Amino acid sequence: MTATQSPSTAAALPQAPASRPAVWATGGAALVVLALAVVAVGSWHLTQGTSGVGTADLFRLLTSALTGQETGDDAAVRAVLVGSRLPRLAAGVAVGFALGVAGALFQSIARNALASPDTLAVTAGSYVAVVAVAAFGIAVPLWASGAVAFAGGIVAAGLVLGLAGGAGSSSTRLVLAGSAVAMALQAAASALLILFQAETTGLFAWGSGSLSQLDLTAFWRALPVVLLATLGGLVVSRRLDVLGLGDDTAGALGVPVRSTRAVGVLLAVLLTAAAVTLAGPLGFVGLAAPVVARLLARVVPALHRHAILLPAAGLLGAFVVVLADAVVRAVIGAEEALSVPTGVATTLAGALVMVVLARRLRDAGPSRRPPAAVAGPRSTRRFAVVLGVCVALAVGVTVLGLLAGSTWLRTGDIALWLEGQGPAVVRFALDERAPRVLAALAAGAALALAGTMVQATARNPLAEPGILGITGGAGLGAVAVVTAVAGTAWGNGVAASDGAVLVAAVAGGLLAFALVYLLAWRGGLHADRLVLIGIGLGYLTTALTTFLLLRSDPWNTPRIYTWLSGTTYGRSLEQVLPVAAVLALAVPLALVVRRELDLLALDDDTPRLVGVRLERSRLLVLAVAAGLAATSVTAVGVVGFVGLVAPHAARALVGARHARVLPVAMLLGAVLLGLADTLGRTVIAPAQLPAGLVVALLGAPYFVWLLARSRA
Repeated sequence: MTATQSPSTAAALPQAPASRPAVWATGGAALVVLALAVVAVGSWHLTQGTSGVGTADLFRLLTSALTGQETGDDAAVRAVLVGSRLPRLAAGVAVGFALGVAGALFQSIARNALASPDTLAVTAGSYVAVVAVAAFGIAVPLWASGAVAFAGGIVAAGLVLGLAGGAGSSSTRLVLAGSAVAMALQAAASALLILFQAETTGLFAWGSGSLSQLDLTAFWRALPVVLLATLGGLVVSRRLDVLGLGDDTAGALGVPVRSTRAVGVLLAVLLTAAAVTLAGPLGFVGLAAPVVARLLARVVPALHRHAILLPAAGLLGAFVVVLADAVVRAVIGAEEALSVPTGVATTLAGALVMVVLARRLRDAGPSRRPPAAVAGPRSTRRFAVVLGVCVALAVGVTVLGLLAGSTWLRTGDIALWLEGQGPAVVRFALDERAPRVLAALAAGAALALAGTMVQATARNPLAEPGILGITGGAGLGAVAVVTAVAGTAWGNGVAASDGAVLVAAVAGGLLAFALVYLLAWRGGLHADRLVLIGIGLGYLTTALTTFLLLRSDPWNTPRIYTWLSGTTYGRSLEQVLPVAAVLALAVPLALVVRRELDLLALDDDTPRLVGVRLERSRLLVLAVAAGLAATSVTAVGVVGFVGLVAPHAARALVGARHARVLPVAMLLGAVLLGLADTLGRTVIAPAQLPAGLVVALLGAPYFVWLLARSRA
C-alpha cells in the first residue's frame, strides 16, 4: 500500500487478480446474467403506464409482428409503446448505464469507495450549468446542451478533487468537500429557480431526475456519447487496474499516472453530463452500482478487472434505475408516479448504501484541523474587545434589518414605532420586519451554538448540524405536517398550525439525530463514521422531503420550497418564542459543560483520565445541539453553513476555550444570518432571496477555503 492510500479505501477497492481464461469466462457469464436481469426488469417496466396497455396487449402485438397480421388495436398499442414507454425505458437504461460506469471510474481514480458523481458534486455542477443557461435565456442548440452540462461537471469535479487532496484522500474529506461544493451549487441553482420562475418552469422536478421523454430523440443523441465514453474507459482499463496498486507502483510499471487519471475524470464527467442532459441528476446511482459490483467481486473475481467491472457497473446502474422507476409506479400507481421523479427513489437507495458502507469502514481517515480550529490562547483583553465588537455588530444588524427593505426607513421611525406612533405605512413595515429580524438573530445564535457543540463532540472542525442530518430531519418532519394537512392556513400565523409544525420539526430533528448516533455506534462512537452516516441520512431526508413536496398541493409548492431554502418570510413573534425558549435553556447548560467541551475536542482518552464520563457527556451535548438545530427550522426553515462558519470565526478570534468561543460564536451566528436575511430582502427588492440561500452563497467560499487550508 502506498502513502496515498488509506486503509479503508485499500480494503474497499481490492487489487486485480492474475489473468486466467476461467476467470474471464466467469466475468463474461456475469455480464450476460446482468444483461438478462436488465431485460427482465425492462420487460416489467414496459407493462406499466397510464394508458391501460398491459402484458396481454404487448404479447399480442409481439405475436402480430412475428406473423405479419397487425390489427387496428395492435397499431394503437404500438403507438403507446413507441411514443411513451420505450422512450422512458431507453432513457432509464442509458442514464443508469452511464452513471454506473462514471461511478466506477471515479472510485478507481480516487481509490475511494465513496466517490461518485454525486459525492464529487459533478451532477450538481452539470445541473446548475443547465439551469443558468435556461434562467438567463441563453440560446443553446440541442446538440450543445450536453457540452454545457459537461463544462459545469468538470469544473465541480476538479474543485472537489483539488480540495480533498486528490487521489487517496480520506473518505471524510472527499465527502465533505463534495457536499460543500454541491450545497453551494444547489444554492445557486435554487436561487436561479426562485428568481427566474418563468424561464425555469419544470426544472425543479427535472432537477430531481425524471425519465419522462417526449420521444426517442434525446436517447439517440445521448447514446453515442455513452458508448464512446464507455469504450474509452475500456481502452484504459488495463491502466486503471495497475493504478489501483498505487501511484508509485503504477509509475514504476510504466503507467502514466497523471494522464490516466485525467482521461478517467474526463470520461466520467462526460458520462455524467450525458445522463444529466437526458434525464436530469439522478441521485446516487453512480455510488450504489459500482459498490454492488465490487461486492460481487468476492463471488466473481473477474470483476476486479476494469474490463469487466465497467460494463458490469453500467448494467447494474441500468438495473437500479429501471427497477426504481418500476417499483415507484407499481407502489403508487402510474398516474401518481408522473409527479414523482425517479431520482427520488434512486437517492433513497443510494443513501442507504452510503450509510451501510460508512458503517463498514473501520477508519474513514483523519480530517486534519485547519489553523483556525486549533488557534492558540488569546488574552482576556482581546476576548473583551472581540465580545464588545460582536455585540455592537449584532445591534447594528438588528437596526439595519428594521430599516432596510423595499422601502427604507429612518431611525426616528423605529423610535416612533416603539412608542406606538408614526404613519400607518411605517407601522405596517416594522410590524412585518421585526419578527423576521428576531427570527434570524435567534435562529443564527441557535445554529452557531449547535455547530460549536457538534464540532467539539465529533472532533471534526468541518462538521455542523446540517451535515449530521439534523436540519434535514427537522425539515422533513415539518414538511410532512404541512403537506399532510391540506388547506391549512400555513404561514398565516395560526397557532395550532405553528404548534404542529414545531412539534414535527423538533421530533424529526431528534429522530434523525438518534438514527445517526445509533448507526454510528460500533463499540464506540468514531467521529468520521458519525459524519459520513449523518451525510447519508441527510441525503435520504432530502429525497423524502422532495417526494412530499412534489406530491403536495401545487399552490403550496413554491411557498414550501422557499421555506426549505431558509426564509423568514411571514414569520410572527409566536414562531420566534420556541427558539428563544430553547436558547434560554441551552446557553446555561452549554456554559456549565464548557470544560467537558474543551476535553471532548481533544481525544477520547483525556476526558476519561480526568473523570469525565465520555459517552454520557457526548450524548447530552449532541442531544442539546439537535434540539437547537431542530427548533431553529421552525423559525427560518432549513439553513446551512451558519453552524460551520460561526464557530471557526470565533475560535480564530478568541482561541479554542469554549468559555469564550460559545458567546462569540452565538453573536457571530446571529450577525451572519441577520445580515443574510437583510441582504435577501433588499438586494433585489421588491423580489426576495431566502436567507438560507444567501448564507450558503456566502458560507460556501469560506468552507472551500477551510478545506484548502486543511488539505493534507
